[in-house]
Amino acid sequence: MSGAWPARRLLLPLKPLYRLALAAREAGLGTGLEQVRRLGLPTISIGGLSAGGSGKTPLTIALARALKQRGLAVDVLSRGYGRQSAKAMRVDIGGSAEEFGDEPLLIARETGVPVFVAAQRYEAGRLAEASHAAQVHLLDDGYQHRQLHRDVNILLLDARDFDDHLLPAGNLREPMSAMRRADIVAIPAGDAELEAKVKAHRWQGPIWRLRRHMDLPRIDTPRIEGPVVAFCGIARSKQFFDGLEAAGLMLAERIAFPDHHRYTAGDLERLRAAANAAGGEALITTQKDRVRLGEMGDSLRIETAGLRIEIEDEQEAVDDLMKRAGL
Repeated sequence: MSGAWPARRLLLPLKPLYRLALAAREAGLGTGLEQVRRLGLPTISIGGLSAGGSGKTPLTIALARALKQRGLAVDVLSRGYGRQSAKAMRVDIGGSAEEFGDEPLLIARETGVPVFVAAQRYEAGRLAEASHAAQVHLLDDGYQHRQLHRDVNILLLDARDFDDHLLPAGNLREPMSAMRRADIVAIPAGDAELEAKVKAHRWQGPIWRLRRHMDLPRIDTPRIEGPVVAFCGIARSKQFFDGLEAAGLMLAERIAFPDHHRYTAGDLERLRAAANAAGGEALITTQKDRVRLGEMGDSLRIETAGLRIEIEDEQEAVDDLMKRAGL
C-alpha cells in the first residue's frame, strides 16, 4: 500500500462517485454511445488496473524487443502523459519529455522501434500506419483506453492491487472484476499467493510470470564507492529505493517527488545540496526521471538505474501471443 494511504482514507466517501462514473462509461461502451474504433493492424495492449508502478512500460519494452527479434516490424502507441500537445506525433529520440512524454521517449530510445503519441491512441495508430510499414501495434498503458479495439489484452497485476481501493482513495483505476477483459494476466514470478488469488477470481487463461531486474551498470566499479542520494518521481517510490538497497547500494537519503514530476532548477539545487550534505558520491534515479530531467540534469552527476523485465518461458509466451494476435 502506498505511504500516502493514511491521508487518502479521507477520500473513501468519494469511491461511490468514481464507481458511478465507471458504470456510466461501461454503459456507454456497451450501447455504442462511446465508439470503439479499429486500426488496420493487430493491436496488443499492455496495461494494469493500478495508476502506476506495475511495470507496464518495462514490459512494453520487453515485448517490443522480443517481437523485433522474431523479425516483426513493431511500433508502439502511447498517450504521452504530461506532454504539452495533444496532436499525433512520432517520437524523436532526440526530443524532450515535454514534447512526447517520458515513457514514450524512454521506449523509443530503449527499443529503436517507432513510437507514436496522441491523446487518442487511434489517431497515433492512423499516423503510424500512414508513416511506415509495420505488422503490429503495441499499446502502452492501454487497458482503460477502450475506445481503441485491441486483439490481445495483457493485464499486469501485483499483490497490492488486491488490497487497494479505487481512485481517489487508492490507486486502482478499475475494480478487480475488470480482469475479465484480459486475454493474458502477468504477475511477478514466485508469488504463489498472488497466483492463487488470481485463480480464485475464476481466471482460467494464461498467466505470465515476470522477473524484475534492476540494472546498475556501475555498481561494481570504483566510480561509486560511497553513499548515494536516491530520488525519483514515480508512483511507487519505495519500491525503487528498496530495490537499490537490495542491489547493494548505500543510500544516504531518499527523496520522493510526485509521479511524473516535472523538474525545476530549484529541484536540482535541492538534490545538489542533499548530495553534498550527505557526503554522497552521486545521485541516482530511474530511467524515466532521467528522461524528464533532460539537458538540465547534465549539470549534476546522476547515475541511472534501469528496470528490466524478463518473461519466464519467453519463447512459449511470445509464440502464444503471436498466435492470439494473428501474427
